[in-house]
Amino acid sequence: MIADTPAPPYYAVIFTSVRTNDDLGYAEMADRMMALVEQQPGFLGVESARNDIGITISYWADMNSIKKWKMNIDHLEAQRLGHEKWYSSFKTRIVKVERDYGF
Repeated sequence: MIADTPAPPYYAVIFTSVRTNDDLGYAEMADRMMALVEQQPGFLGVESARNDIGITISYWADMNSIKKWKMNIDHLEAQRLGHEKWYSSFKTRIVKVERDYGF
């Protein structure tokens, strides 16, 4: 589903990843993080796809909201497990959206 974002400007966090073969606990953690992030102030929506690589884009009202989510205690645990178990590589990019359009 395409996220219904407000008029720009807003921010996007682009998380691109390559998974390992270790799936133990991954789906449960992903569900938990989705439920938690939807409650975060400043969170606007998310889009995600996975094939050979995974791409998840979360949308945020401002940089402060992104920083607070990055430091959320439960999210920190998910990040730790991602480093240790679930991802063989990843990259995070934060961008300011100044223009969007679609139909």
